Amino acid sequence: MTNWSDSIPVYSSETGRIKQKSTGSKPSTQQSDGIVRLRREVKGRGGGTVIVISGIPLSAPEIKDLAGALKKKCGCGGTVKEGVIEIQGDHRDTLSTELQARGFKVKLAGG
Repeated sequence: MTNWSDSIPVYSSETGRIKQKSTGSKPSTQQSDGIVRLRREVKGRGGGTVIVISGIPLSAPEIKDLAGALKKKCGCGGTVKEGVIEIQGDHRDTLSTELQARGFKVKLAGG
């Protein structure tokens, strides 16, 4: 038999969705295992190819500086969103060699 005294309600027919109380600590936006992953994405981007670089073990200002250097190296645009670098165009080979030259362990992920 199930013990319902330990359960946490998530919906009530009287009030609707019940929000969980915040513990005050925000979970980390990204967890790094020491491997920088390069992933090619096309879906949801209007047909344009974007290389998403995740798992970079650097602080936010350092990631922003790295993104600027990578954009200059590829001669294209890009952005940094929540600790993830997005580079426009399919420049995986160039990005991979540049990141390896900077001392990162790189893995090509996805298509």
